[in-house]
Amino acid sequence: MKKILKVLAWAIASLLLVILFAGLYIYLSDIPSYQVEVVDVQLDRSPAEVERGKKLATMLCASCHMDKETGKLTGKRMLDVPTEFGEIYSQNITQDKTNGIGSWTDGEIVFLLRTGIKKDGQYSPPYMAKLPKMADADINAIVAFLRSDDPIVVANSKANTPSKPSLLTKFLCRVAFKPFEMPIDPIPRPDTSNLIELGRYLAHNLDCFSCHSVDFKSNDYLEPTQSVGYFAGGNKILDEKGRIKIAPNLTPDKETGIGTWTQVDFIQAVKYGIKKGEQALTYPMMPYTQLTDKETGAIFTYLQTISPVHNLVERSIYN
Repeated sequence: MKKILKVLAWAIASLLLVILFAGLYIYLSDIPSYQVEVVDVQLDRSPAEVERGKKLATMLCASCHMDKETGKLTGKRMLDVPTEFGEIYSQNITQDKTNGIGSWTDGEIVFLLRTGIKKDGQYSPPYMAKLPKMADADINAIVAFLRSDDPIVVANSKANTPSKPSLLTKFLCRVAFKPFEMPIDPIPRPDTSNLIELGRYLAHNLDCFSCHSVDFKSNDYLEPTQSVGYFAGGNKILDEKGRIKIAPNLTPDKETGIGTWTQVDFIQAVKYGIKKGEQALTYPMMPYTQLTDKETGAIFTYLQTISPVHNLVERSIYN
């Protein structure tokens, strides 16, 4: 019996030692890197496409990359990332060739937006949004905007502050957080005459479902409708002061969701941050004035088609 206990003790000690060394290795190493694929991109640089790219980038990129001091997309400390993931900084994505993306090819930018893999092969963890399901033309429009002469993307030499990902982030990037595959088949823009199709496309590709489902960790970014608590709210999101904001339920449940809302109510809330004359939004959800009434109404139309979920969420409106 003593011999068995001694062997068991040695086995446990050996396992603990392996775990210790594995943890130390992960702590001292960097975020994993992957092979970079060469992507051929033909950009439409017409004014209409550049303007569409600006519209999308303003809603998807600016909240993280806009620096109030420079007035450009030069990056900042992301105070709304939970501290357990480390000290995280968004990067300079202006056209500066040293500190920005001025030396990147169009294909390298597209590959990053699609997969999360940077031009040096390093993976960008989930605090950077990826766009695996966005239409090819819309991805290209974002790149066209980043290449434009718009003041917020022209070259600025502000140096990047390296992020300090935590051990948890490094571990999860090895076991759970993985790059997305580069799409093989073309992804078309939605039929804008089909409001449900248009609304679903916007609700998924503007990352609405990501915040308004139960938890970022259980979201399915390739099949958004399979996310746990899809649009039922409850996700705990931080603002820039580290305070928790709980995402509301956007399913058509009449008691706890938006089942009693009109389309006008929804448009007023999403575009202008007003709900029946009261403030409806605070950071990180800001008014999407860039959307047209048709686009916002299409999102509402789509949300009315999903299954209602009874999930009472306490409103988190404070400045």
